[in-house]
Amino acid sequence: MAIIKKISSAETFSVRHPVLRKGKPLESCHFDGDNLETTQHFGLYLDEELVGIISLFKKSNPDFKENNQYQIRGMAVLEDHRKKDFGKALIRYSEEQCKNQNVDLIWFNARIEASGFYEKMGYQKIGVPFEIPDVGEHIVMFKKNKNE
Repeated sequence: MAIIKKISSAETFSVRHPVLRKGKPLESCHFDGDNLETTQHFGLYLDEELVGIISLFKKSNPDFKENNQYQIRGMAVLEDHRKKDFGKALIRYSEEQCKNQNVDLIWFNARIEASGFYEKMGYQKIGVPFEIPDVGEHIVMFKKNKNE
């Protein structure tokens, strides 16, 4: 059975490195803001093995007027564990965390090839695709967090 729990930024590296920074130095797994008090990292464990991660950063995007915004970064699932709804579980868990903190809007830079996955989860695209050097083409996606 899969469980999700809070982890440290360093603990994310075992998944960030092979999935998001393959072939790059381990230091490239450190993101600006990883160790801020407002940043949260969550890991999805399957039989005590960390197989998926997601991070929430309190960061505003000027494209949105909402006050309390969080950015999802570093969402990744190890290749052998994909297509098992673990990514979906990590997103839903993060959305719940944001609801509990009265976050108004969740946004992120989605890899183009993953944008369909996020659209199925209710996220919308805004703007035009852009290139993140050494990472690939992305587009900003968002969802307003409803606290009804």
